[in-house]
Amino acid sequence: MSLSRNKIEVDKPLGEVVVTGIGLVSSLGTLKESWQRLLAGESGIRRDRAFLELPSHPLGLIGQTPISFLPLTEWAVEEALQDAGLTPPLQDCGVVIGSSRGAQGTWEAARLQVRQHGMGAFPQGIVGFPPSSAIAAARKIGATGAVLAPMAACATGIWSIARAVELLQTGQYQRAIAGAVEAPITPLTLAGFAKMGALAKTGCYPFDRQREGLVLGEGAAIFVLETPELARQRGAKAYGKILGFGLTADGHHVSAPDPNGKSAIAAVRQCLERSNLNPSAIDYIHAHGTSTILNDRNEAELIQSLFPHGVAISSTKGATGHTLGASGALGAAFCLMALHQQVLPPCVGLKNPEFDLDFVRNARLTRVQHALCLSFGFGGQNTAIALSQAELYSY
Repeated sequence: MSLSRNKIEVDKPLGEVVVTGIGLVSSLGTLKESWQRLLAGESGIRRDRAFLELPSHPLGLIGQTPISFLPLTEWAVEEALQDAGLTPPLQDCGVVIGSSRGAQGTWEAARLQVRQHGMGAFPQGIVGFPPSSAIAAARKIGATGAVLAPMAACATGIWSIARAVELLQTGQYQRAIAGAVEAPITPLTLAGFAKMGALAKTGCYPFDRQREGLVLGEGAAIFVLETPELARQRGAKAYGKILGFGLTADGHHVSAPDPNGKSAIAAVRQCLERSNLNPSAIDYIHAHGTSTILNDRNEAELIQSLFPHGVAISSTKGATGHTLGASGALGAAFCLMALHQQVLPPCVGLKNPEFDLDFVRNARLTRVQHALCLSFGFGGQNTAIALSQAELYSY
């Protein structure tokens, strides 16, 4: 192993993986709509009383009412395939789609029906167990390969992409569909986060001195991952490359992160090493940035520790809300758009920063070659993924 200013040279680099399609749905809209509105500094968060039995809250709703889990999955998968120029069936294709809550809303609605009308009201053919989105996606595209459904709290999105990357790097497949889906606006989820005191009262303001807490948002981000050889062969476009990832856990507390941040720092360092990058090579960090007191403080300290030279930072949760298990997947999609279009998205909702970091306050045109996306979840789940331009290839 040898060191250079920007890269760590390793003897046997892993096979490259490129992203040739993105299907994203958020409270801002689909991928193109979300990106345009995000660059304009808009937010999809609005105050809404989603359930009559609960008070109103700021929410990142996709439609006028809470969306169902499986239709959201199918929508995002369709967007990804269309964007990649692919048509089912895609038999020899891995599927890795995770969620931290799955079809919880479906089960809550079913339970209410049973309470009101008895067991005869239980929906027939209900599909709501944890891997239902991955299975539904596999059936939709006709995939007969591996079907995986990671669940790692709010780190699920990056975990899912990492698992899919490994399927390609180990030669099991040349193509995989990967990402995460979340439809978390349910009575139980809202009541649970309210009981914890984690919900914001007026909006989402990541890294701001006046931040109040998180805002729940609906969302999905699904990616078409391919080997460079397959992408070249079919003349596909590429948003960027996935260089590497870091995955660790604290083993500290059921919900609070380890205050010394050792495992979170280890995840970022692991990601950089696997990506053959030094910290100075990173041009942009998409932060987890939940707008909670504890997360934002710990994350800011982590970034200041590992990137003392300074790096552009933003969190997009002030625009989309916190999509829990899907948040890392949405963040990775926004990183790829930044690499593809050479513009950084702003940290929507940030007015008075508490931390001395280079926050992107307005859309910033700049050179972006390498980007890092961070996610942290309950149980001390820590994830990081590094992405880069795909300019060396002609697809």
